[in-house]
Amino acid sequence: MKHIVVLSGAGVSAESGIKTFRDADGLWEGHDVMEVASPQGFRMNPELVLGFYNQRRKQLLTVKPNQAHIDLATLEKDYNVTIITQNVDDLHERAGSKNVIHLHGELLKARSTFNEESVVDCKTDINFGDMCQSGYQMRPHIVWFGEAVPMMDKAMEICATADILIIIGTSMQVYPAASLMHYVPENTPVYFIDPKPALLNQKNITVVEETATVGVKKVIDNYLS
Repeated sequence: MKHIVVLSGAGVSAESGIKTFRDADGLWEGHDVMEVASPQGFRMNPELVLGFYNQRRKQLLTVKPNQAHIDLATLEKDYNVTIITQNVDDLHERAGSKNVIHLHGELLKARSTFNEESVVDCKTDINFGDMCQSGYQMRPHIVWFGEAVPMMDKAMEICATADILIIIGTSMQVYPAASLMHYVPENTPVYFIDPKPALLNQKNITVVEETATVGVKKVIDNYLS
């Protein structure tokens, strides 16, 4: 079976009702991004940061996978599919995708501020004073600005085995995630789905100027059937 690698970003989940990363004014739901998505922000105001992610977690539990998530999951009938996502939601998994790598962490997990390997499932609020077994504050299992991306090496290895690359709902302008497309073997077909795609300096790219739900279906019907 051919190996399809999917790089997905906020545009995939937007059609499920999840807000994209930040608005045009640079604010994230009214907050400066560094206030709620950096280690410094967490040190300065942990209650604000925890409350911010508690609200996002509650919202995530009210939405459902959209047709793009579902169509990607159905590809597993005919292909070996790995999804490398910048999204912290679980919509790919809920749609049925089996192999999902989360570059930026997972909203429905929490971890210890003392030991980043101490990760637990979490569908409820994380409150100030919630401690891990070692007595340290728990935090969202999210990769914040300025932190290392632990899954990056694995993602690069996966991209190096791609027979087909599909990029959906991401500008491919934010590093290190944007570098992943350069790890696929030369001459690998690349399908770039985005309503306003950036110009990418890469061979073999087929641009599909559509939203995720429309674009994924087009790629499947026109290029993968």
